Amino acid sequence: MTPKSLVRGVLASALLALLTGCSPHKGVLIPVPPNTDPIVFDDGFGKSVNWEPFAGSNQTTLAIDDVEHHTGTKSLRFDVLADVYSGGAFITGDRPRDLSGYNALTFWAKADRPVTLAVAGLGNNNRGTSLYDASRPGLALTTTWTKYSIPIPVPTKLTSETGMFYFAKGPELCKIWIDDLHFELSSTVGNPRANFPNQSITLDVGSPVTVNDTRAVFDIDGQIDQIVNVSPYYFTFSAADTAIAKNVDGRFQVVGPGTTAITAQMGGIPVTGTATLTAINAPSAAAPTPTLPAADVISLFSDAYADVAVDTWSPDWDLSSVSDVTIQGDQAKKYAAGLSPSNYAAIEFKTPTIDATNMTHFHLDVWVATGKTVRVKLVDFGADGAFGGGDDSEHETVAVNFTPHPGPPYLVLVPGQWNSFDIPFSTMTGLTSRAHLAQMLLKGADGSTFSDPLPPLYIDNVYLHR
Repeated sequence: MTPKSLVRGVLASALLALLTGCSPHKGVLIPVPPNTDPIVFDDGFGKSVNWEPFAGSNQTTLAIDDVEHHTGTKSLRFDVLADVYSGGAFITGDRPRDLSGYNALTFWAKADRPVTLAVAGLGNNNRGTSLYDASRPGLALTTTWTKYSIPIPVPTKLTSETGMFYFAKGPELCKIWIDDLHFELSSTVGNPRANFPNQSITLDVGSPVTVNDTRAVFDIDGQIDQIVNVSPYYFTFSAADTAIAKNVDGRFQVVGPGTTAITAQMGGIPVTGTATLTAINAPSAAAPTPTLPAADVISLFSDAYADVAVDTWSPDWDLSSVSDVTIQGDQAKKYAAGLSPSNYAAIEFKTPTIDATNMTHFHLDVWVATGKTVRVKLVDFGADGAFGGGDDSEHETVAVNFTPHPGPPYLVLVPGQWNSFDIPFSTMTGLTSRAHLAQMLLKGADGSTFSDPLPPLYIDNVYLHR
């Protein structure tokens, strides 16, 4: 072959390869195998592993130590301070791992003095979306390298996990070292058992069923009956009456009204404990549509008006949780079951506060399936615009469901329907100013003693008007 022929052949082959590359792929696509890498830290971070300190913790607690180590040349060192807690999570972000082939997360640790970790666990992705948290409370560290294990309660659940390891340590001047942090199939972790305390739950139709205080017990590294706090998502729940609760699209939820017993298994192992579920209907109709002119309204939440800024409908410091729901195409807020005289929900609208000096009424639509009282409190932060300082004022309005109904200032609460509370500011005698309104609190009670918690509480059309 001449040199020119050789060049032509190379060019022709290149052109054919190019043209072939542009044609539709007709072969069999091979999926990327799941990442089963067990390493979180071993002289360096495992693939895609990142450290994220928890909010409010010492943000500079972590260092890589090339002097102290269990094996290899490096370890993780955590410098704990005397005036702030340390803690955080090792996560893999958008690179989940398949950990179903392991039964434990293990690591070696020591401290410069005997200390106790508040918690150490796995399954926390520091995003608030974790499902499979498992942790050991009160883990005692010594001054010598010791191996610790955190069992995976049901390994088959962890096929796509991003929360590798987390811990928290209260304020105490000390240093902690961790090394050889990885997942393994351990022969020293076994004899799993699980339990939750007998409890009563009130939920409405459509709600997921959540059981509280779920725990497992394992024999770990030669120690028997070691407690592991586990997420209820590790459990498979079942109801004695499937017309009231059952699995729907992989989620155990309330499907009809009534009362039934809820039991569970953990990986095929019966769980000790029974929850008595009382299921109630949710609102089937939307709250009434307001008709006041928009110019006369300051709205916090309503589809009928443009809303002002609200900082939060459930801050970290309150004792409830809220979710957005849609009822007949109308948006509403749903507060989880459990509101009581001592257990409240809070709404904050303090940046900026609201000047309601020219308004005459506060309006709120409330729906609850059963209940004896619902309490609504408005708080004004005063001229300094901040909580405390001596210039705050507040007033609590009470709606009641019993006969005979007391007179004003009480409102009438009718369970099982929307209650439109239109409360004159003139009746809020404790609210000496409304130029800097900043908070609303919700609480209530059920039962004959007025102390039982409420079932889920729905609210809509929260506004001030004249």
